Order: sequence, then C-alpha cells, then structure tokens
Amino acid sequence: MNPTTRSVLAKAGPFLGLIVVITLFSIPAESREFFLSYHNFKTIFTQTVIVAIGALGMTIIIVSGGIDLSVGSSIAFTSVVGALLLQKGWSPAPTVLAMIAASGLIGLLNGAAIAALRLVPFIITLGALGVWRGSAKWLGDNQTVNYDASPINGWMTTADPFSYALPVGVWVTLGLAVVTAVFLQNTVFGRHVFALGSNESTARLCGVPTTRLKVGLYALAGCFFGLASVFQLSRLRQGDPTVAVGLELDIIASVIIGGASLSGGVGTVLGSMIGALIMAVLRNGSQQMGWPTYFQEIIIGLVIIVAVLVDRLRQGKQA
Repeated sequence: MNPTTRSVLAKAGPFLGLIVVITLFSIPAESREFFLSYHNFKTIFTQTVIVAIGALGMTIIIVSGGIDLSVGSSIAFTSVVGALLLQKGWSPAPTVLAMIAASGLIGLLNGAAIAALRLVPFIITLGALGVWRGSAKWLGDNQTVNYDASPINGWMTTADPFSYALPVGVWVTLGLAVVTAVFLQNTVFGRHVFALGSNESTARLCGVPTTRLKVGLYALAGCFFGLASVFQLSRLRQGDPTVAVGLELDIIASVIIGGASLSGGVGTVLGSMIGALIMAVLRNGSQQMGWPTYFQEIIIGLVIIVAVLVDRLRQGKQA
C-alpha cells in the first residue's frame, strides 16, 4: 500500500468506524425504527457534548505528547463549585466563568507540576485524579449539591419530543470545535503544540518555549474541561462529587479513535469529534439493544484496547 493510500485511509478511518457502528445497531429490526429516528440522533448529539468538549482539550494535550487522567475528577469538582455558587444566588454568566476559571487553574497546576518536577504527565495527573475527586467530596460534604431552578438547566434538555431544535450544548460544541481546529492548524501556538509532541528536544532547539508551552496548554485544556463541567451540571441539575468516574477513558478513547497518537505530534479536531460521536453511538445503541451496563463497559474497554493497538501499529509502520 503506497503512502498516499495509507494516509487517505488513516484520515477516513474515523468516518468508516462511525458508519460501521451505526450500521451494526441498525440491523436488528426491533431497534432500527427508533435508533435511526431524528429524535434519537438528537439525543446522541446531546450525549456527545460532554465527551466532545473534553476531547477538544485532550486533543491539544495528546498532540503535545502528554495526557491528563484527572479530567473526570476535575469535572466533578467544578460541577460542585458551580452548584454551590448557584445555591448562593449567582447568575449563570459569572457561575460559568468561575467554573471555567477553576478548571483552568487545575490545568495550570497540572502543567506547572509536570514542567517543574519533570515527571511524566501520567503520574502527575493520576495523582491529581485522586486529589480533585477527594476535594469534590469534601467541598460537597460527600453528598449532592442541589440549587434552585436556573437557566443553565435548559442547556442540555431533550425533553420535548416534538421539538427539532438542538440543545444549546450541541451548538456550543460545534462552534468550539471549529474555533479549536482553526487555532491548532493556523496559529503559531498550534504549530508549537505539534512540534512539542513530535520531538521536544528539537522544538526547544528551534526556539519553542517548551516549559511555558506545557503549562499554557494544560491550562487551556483545563478551560475546556471546565466548560464540559458546565454542561455536566446542566444535564444532572445538581452538583455531584461522584459524577464522571471513568469519563477520562471515554475522552482519551475518542481522541485516539479519531486518529491521534499517544506518542504525540499527530491528531485532528475533526477526528476527535468523530471519535466522541462513535462513543456516544456505542452507548446509545447498547441501551437500545437492552444490553446490561457491564456488557457496555466491556465493549467500551475493548474499543479502547483496539484504538491503542491501531495507534501502535500505525507508529510501527511509520518507523
């Protein structure tokens, strides 16, 4: 297979994967009619929002050669922060900004620790996973935090079966994906991120401020995770310190399925968005088929293993 054909197949891979998954869940007659309906796909798009926004931030990190395992804990912590602020009477706008800022600060601390201690991101963010999950439980007094009705609650709703309008969260995700793609592909910062992931030593010799870049990109990704927590709060309508356990696996899997490499230097926003959609279709289709939760978890786990295996094979061929 010549390099051009291999490149085309690599780029088309996420689309082909999405088509295959949709086709598989469309075969059984008992689920086909509802699964292929517009209202079910509206639900799928809505279910994709949190993972997709998280995948935008994770794409930046993985392209740079890093990883962040603390996403789920960060989202839980900032959703509790948001619920407490709404409980105190804050309006939506400052609450959203505070949640994004809090998560951005978590990302900043992660990036600073990685850069200063010179430890691999896996170790730092694995530790942060426990720190922020525990902090969420402490802040919420180990229980859910409820608040009075807020406009935020309507940003993820699909309750009206007669409405064809997509929720606010879907439009925010689409707009943010376009902006992020342009940002990564057409700015100096984006080129530096790819250079850092391709070869950090070479990037440093070429004048890329690698230390500041690491700190900045983790802080930026943290802001994405903070926005994801806003929609998590909207979806649950309460702050829950136990929410989003294992969400980081879905987010990382989405980015890898989308064609990014765990070795860094490779990845696209479009691929990550398709990967997030594949994860949502898998979960939605499994529910339509009536498969038990443990079976769904097995499928998602196998998908992650296959995605990483494909990444390793791809890297081996390039070498």
